[in-house]
Amino acid sequence: MSIQRGILLAGGSGTRLDPMTRVASKQLLPIYDKPMVYYPLSTLMMAGLREIQLITTADDAPRFAQLLGDGSQWGIDLQVAVQENPDGIAAALLVAEQFIREEPVCLLLGDNLFYGKLGLDRALAEFEAGSRAFAFPVNDPERYAVVEFDDDGAVKSLEEKPSEPRGSYAVAGLYLLDGTAVARTKTLRPSARGELEITDLNRSYLEDGALAIEPVGRGVSWLDTGTPESMLEASQMIATVQRRQGLRIGCPEEVSWRAGWIDDAQFGACLEALPPSPYRDDLAALLEEGR
Repeated sequence: MSIQRGILLAGGSGTRLDPMTRVASKQLLPIYDKPMVYYPLSTLMMAGLREIQLITTADDAPRFAQLLGDGSQWGIDLQVAVQENPDGIAAALLVAEQFIREEPVCLLLGDNLFYGKLGLDRALAEFEAGSRAFAFPVNDPERYAVVEFDDDGAVKSLEEKPSEPRGSYAVAGLYLLDGTAVARTKTLRPSARGELEITDLNRSYLEDGALAIEPVGRGVSWLDTGTPESMLEASQMIATVQRRQGLRIGCPEEVSWRAGWIDDAQFGACLEALPPSPYRDDLAALLEEGR
């Protein structure tokens, strides 16, 4: 069964970005010329997902609704749901239970940026059951969930922020989960920090022999923009690619237009709704160039 729905998690307290996050969600902060949330949203859209639920806090929900609307201007169905307390990534699945409807879903963290051909569209189309994730080599694996592979490439162990990592591959904040995800989450116990951990959910799949994690090598960039330093690095990378190659990264308007979800007239209407800005000018140039 292929995956048709996506969850974009944009909650949390964002304490590592204090004081910036005292007034707005970190996913509303800028990465170069766009709000951070545009990038993961575009990732889901580029993979073909048109039914998306964004989960955030009660305070930030109106701000996301103001920024993104209901998605109809981009040819998608976008819902905003509220997670009352920062109870963990896995807890977001409980918020989205009615949206998921015991069907497979793609869960993406709103501070995770991907650039390059990850093959997510193929992974969603080929998905059958279990849990699937992607892992990237990092220099500081102790900051992440770390996966250990056996000699055959299967997952041997999975640990959350280990003090002595058994490997250098960190699991990215992108998960493909089957229809048992909510039921499994309901059996989890809160961790020492009082949260339902996505790593514990994936361990339940591992115990059933239903967890697959794909190591990703060269050609794809993954950035976790949860710190000031990583936000700066991401902004510099986006700026460099856009300036040197003339490519736009993380533009929902362009993604939906190129996918054929909106036509030229609807694309033009999107532009008319934007105030004069370099972002609008870039999109207008695309329309003039044609697909």
